[in-house]
Amino acid sequence: MMGISMSISQQRHHVLAALDISHGPGRLKMGTLTPWLPKEKVVVVMGATGTGKSRLSIDLATQFPVEVINSDKVQVHKGLDIATNKITLEEQNRVPHHLLGTVNPNADFTASDFCNMALMAVESILSRRQLPIITGGSNSYIKALIDDEDFQFRSKYECCFLWVDVAMPVLHQYVSERVDRMVKNGMVNEVRGFFSVNADYKQGIRKAIGVPEFDTYFRAEPFLNEENRVRLLKKAIQEIKNNTCKLACRQLEKIHRLKNVWNIHRLDATEAFQLEGREADEAWNELVVRPSTEIVAQFLYSGATEEVQAAGLPFLPPRYHVA
Repeated sequence: MMGISMSISQQRHHVLAALDISHGPGRLKMGTLTPWLPKEKVVVVMGATGTGKSRLSIDLATQFPVEVINSDKVQVHKGLDIATNKITLEEQNRVPHHLLGTVNPNADFTASDFCNMALMAVESILSRRQLPIITGGSNSYIKALIDDEDFQFRSKYECCFLWVDVAMPVLHQYVSERVDRMVKNGMVNEVRGFFSVNADYKQGIRKAIGVPEFDTYFRAEPFLNEENRVRLLKKAIQEIKNNTCKLACRQLEKIHRLKNVWNIHRLDATEAFQLEGREADEAWNELVVRPSTEIVAQFLYSGATEEVQAAGLPFLPPRYHVA
C-alpha cells in the first residue's frame, strides 16, 4: 500500500511526472498504460450548500487529473449564475466541468435525466483516463444515480464519498453573508431578467432559491415609493437567507441518513469558516484538502499492482497500469 504519509508536494510531483505536459495539461502518457482492474473509480463530494464542495473538487484537481460532474439540480440549468452560485470560469481553474449550465432554464431536470447524463459523463471522463468527481448538493439525485434499482452503477464503479461538513450555526452565518455578496454582485437585476407575471416557480431554474422570493417585490416595485421599495427588498433578501438555511438543514439530514448506508468520510471545515484570510486558507488546507487527498490516494491505489504503488504515480483508471 502506498504510504499515506506522502506529502502533498511529493504527490504533486508524481502527478506532473505522469502527465504528458508537452501535449497540454492533464494528458496522461498513453504508452505507459495497460489493462489490470475491472472496476472504475469515482469520487463523490457531498455537503450542505455553502460548505465548499466545488472548492475541494478544484483542490483535488491539483493532485489528480480530474474532471468534475455537477450534481446540483439547479446549477445544471443555463442562466442565473449569481443566484444559483455557480462556480465561475476563473474558479474552475481550467478543470473541465460537466452538467453545469447546460440545460434549458425552462425545462424540468429530473433525477432520471441526471442519472442518464451523469452516466454518460462518467464514461466519457474515464475514456480520457481522468478521475470523475461528482460534486453538488442534490443528494437525492446522487442517491438515485449510485443506488439505482438495477445496481448498474455499483456493478461498474467503486465510489469514495467525501463529506465537507460545517457546524450549522457557523454555516448559517456564512450563507447569510454569501447572500449579501450575491446581492452586491447583481443578483436582483439578474433575477429581474427572469421575472414574469405568469412565472411557474415549480418548473426549471425558477425553482431555485433566490427567484420566487423576489416575486412580490418585482410585482409591487413600479408602484412603491423609495421607503417601501427598500423595505420590501430587504424582506425578500431575508427570505432568501432563511430558505437557504432551511435547505442546508435538509441537506444535512439527508447526508446523515446516507451515512448509515454509505461509507462517507466526514471532513470538518468549521474552523476554516471561523477564520479569515491566510489563516482560513491554511485551516482549509489542513482540515479538508490534506485529509481528502490522502483518502482519495488510498482509495485509488487500493488493489493496485506493486509497481504502480512503488512508482508513486497519480490516479490511473482501474483498467490501466504501468507497463
